[in-house]
Amino acid sequence: MSRKRGPKPNPHSLYKNGKRCTFYIKHDIKARLATIKGGNGTPLSDFVNIALDKYLKELLTEESKKIKIVSLFSACGGMDLGFKGDFDFLSNHYEDLGFELAFANDIFKDACNTYETNLKHTPTCLDIKEYLDKGGVIPDCDMVIGGFPCQDFSLAGKRKGFSTERGRLYEQMKRVIFLKRPKIFIAENVKGLINLAGALEYIKNDFASIYPGYRISDYLLMAADYGVPQTRERVFIVGVRSDCQSDFYPPSPTHAADEFSEDFRKPWITAREAIGDLWGTENKKNRLPNQDQYSKAKNYGAHLQGNKPIKADYPAPTIRAQHHGNIEFHYNKKRRLTVRECAKIQSFPDNFVFKGSGSSAYVQIGNAVPPVLAWNIAKSVKEFFQNEKEKTRSENNKQNNVLYPV
Repeated sequence: MSRKRGPKPNPHSLYKNGKRCTFYIKHDIKARLATIKGGNGTPLSDFVNIALDKYLKELLTEESKKIKIVSLFSACGGMDLGFKGDFDFLSNHYEDLGFELAFANDIFKDACNTYETNLKHTPTCLDIKEYLDKGGVIPDCDMVIGGFPCQDFSLAGKRKGFSTERGRLYEQMKRVIFLKRPKIFIAENVKGLINLAGALEYIKNDFASIYPGYRISDYLLMAADYGVPQTRERVFIVGVRSDCQSDFYPPSPTHAADEFSEDFRKPWITAREAIGDLWGTENKKNRLPNQDQYSKAKNYGAHLQGNKPIKADYPAPTIRAQHHGNIEFHYNKKRRLTVRECAKIQSFPDNFVFKGSGSSAYVQIGNAVPPVLAWNIAKSVKEFFQNEKEKTRSENNKQNNVLYPV
């Protein structure tokens, strides 16, 4: 005797390999649903489907949401390009990591023009203190980044530190962090900040005091260790909001001075590898942007800064913002470095165009954070947000475990 088949499953029901799936609802949740159901006659399955639909929409929206950045003292956009990603340098592609520029600011007009041209985002070209004092709006964001002016802390400068108004501009960054309370912020400055009589600790303590409190760490990173053909060292101050469950970890170096390093990192990129193909192209019609711009200053003696040629088989020294025409000589010794050569040494892509005079472009490049270094930092920040999302979701699931599969 053949068995009668039951009714076909509803096409809107849950299936797995042609069979109905079973899942359980916590007793206390089920009791509350039954109370509501008894009042209006709505099937229990409808409540479950509505809850699932809402949860999935929120989940999918969160997955596709980009991390919004407020950028201060943005200069020409080196750090912002690194976080934005999707650029090429020396045959390597640096992918989009999922960051979105919500706001950018700088006071230097040429830098703002360069920023807008290349990053397709219009920065607020105004002193940030003046902008805030006038009630300027800072959009909501997930993080704040910025390289507050560093000349007053630089070993190459007069090192006036906090005694100048410029030396206290970090307080405007602190002000924005207090207003927006991002989960994380990153402030960049020169290595000289470490050696200036307690300046670094003073700034760290000041940042830590921002309500609702931030866990502060600092890292001295060498640009050459991350694929930038330059021995530039910079301090990065990182603040993680105290209620975050995750911590920030700096990026692991990808390159090393010794090509036979124990951890098999790639060797440092040399100046010749970075700019060797540009020699002799200064006057060609198909030259790269800004390759025809270079200082005509003579060599005033090796005892003066910027009057020594860079080394061909070693990363270039730090490209300076304040050079007064004495930008470094090319290793071929016949002229000083062009604007484009300085840009490549800073790891800017070849299609990044600098606006303004050659002198202005040198300053913009010298003030910038190398994009490739910034991209590596952005990767670590991305990991921080991913870890934070997973821990938050795990905690929410523990507290609101409505549905779980069998």
